[in-house]
Amino acid sequence: MRILVTGATGFIGGLLVEKLVETGHEVCALVRDPSRYDAPDGVDVYQGDVLERGSFEEALDGVDATYYLIHSMYAGEDFEERDRIAARNFTRAASEANVDRIIYLGGLGETGDQLSAHLRSRREVEYILGDGTPELTTLRASIIVGAGSVSFQIVTQLVKRLPVMVAPRWVRTQCQPIAVDDALAYLVGVVEAPETAGKTYEIGGPDVLTYGEMLRQTALAMDRRPPPIVPVPVLTPKLSSYWVGLVSDVDWRVAQPLINGLKNPTIVTDDSIREHVSPELMPFRQAVTLALAEES
Repeated sequence: MRILVTGATGFIGGLLVEKLVETGHEVCALVRDPSRYDAPDGVDVYQGDVLERGSFEEALDGVDATYYLIHSMYAGEDFEERDRIAARNFTRAASEANVDRIIYLGGLGETGDQLSAHLRSRREVEYILGDGTPELTTLRASIIVGAGSVSFQIVTQLVKRLPVMVAPRWVRTQCQPIAVDDALAYLVGVVEAPETAGKTYEIGGPDVLTYGEMLRQTALAMDRRPPPIVPVPVLTPKLSSYWVGLVSDVDWRVAQPLINGLKNPTIVTDDSIREHVSPELMPFRQAVTLALAEES
C-alpha cells in the first residue's frame, strides 16, 4: 500500500513513518522544510504546505491512504482559521486524487461548548476531513507519552524543577494517557483493517489518572520525591501557561493551548477499536520509564 504521512517532522509523524516502513508499506512524506527531515531509506519526500494550494498536491499522486497529522501548535487569534483552511485544502486535494482513506489523529474530550479552543478546532478539522470522498478514520487520544512529546516534556520539567507545586484546579481533571508505541500500533493497525474505514475511535492506555496523579507517578519513575501539590482555584489557564513557560523550557505560546485543554476530561468511553486492533497496552508508569530512558 502506498501511504502518505503529513507532518512527518513532528513527534508522531516521524515515528509513524519509521513504523510504516518497518511493516512493509511504500511510504512518502509531506514536509514544509525537507532540510529539517532525515527520512528513512526508501521514503519519498515531498515539499509542500497544505495552507498553499498548488504546493502539495503532487504528493497525493498514486496514494492509497494518507495520515493527516497537521495542527497548529502555537497560540494565536487565527489558529482556528489556519487549521480550517489547511483541512479544506487537503480534503479537496485528496478527493481529486482519488485517495481511498484518510486517517486522522484528534483529541479526546466531550463534544460541546465546554471544549477548549484547540480541542474544538481538532474536532472541526475532523468534520472537514470527513466531507471529502476518501473514507475517514479518526483516532481520538489523550496525552501521548514518549520521548519528544511536548506534553510529556512539560510534565518531567515540572517534576524536576518544583519542590512544591502550586497548581490550578486542572490537577484534579482525569485523563487516560497512552504510550507512544501503543498509539502507533493503533495508527498502523487501522490502515491495515479496512473495516475501520469511515469510523471514529477512542484510544487510551490502561490507566485513568488525574493530572496530579500523573505528576506524582512521573516523579516516582524519576526516583524523585513527589512534590506536594497545592491547588489554587484562581490560577487561570492563561496564567497557567505563563507559569509553565517560566519553570520549563516550553514556549508559553505552545504551552497555552495544551494547558487550556486540561480542563476537559479526556477518558475513553468507547473501546470498540479493540475489536479490530488490540495491542497489549503499556501501563503509564512503564511508559514513563521507557520515555525517560530514551530521552537520556
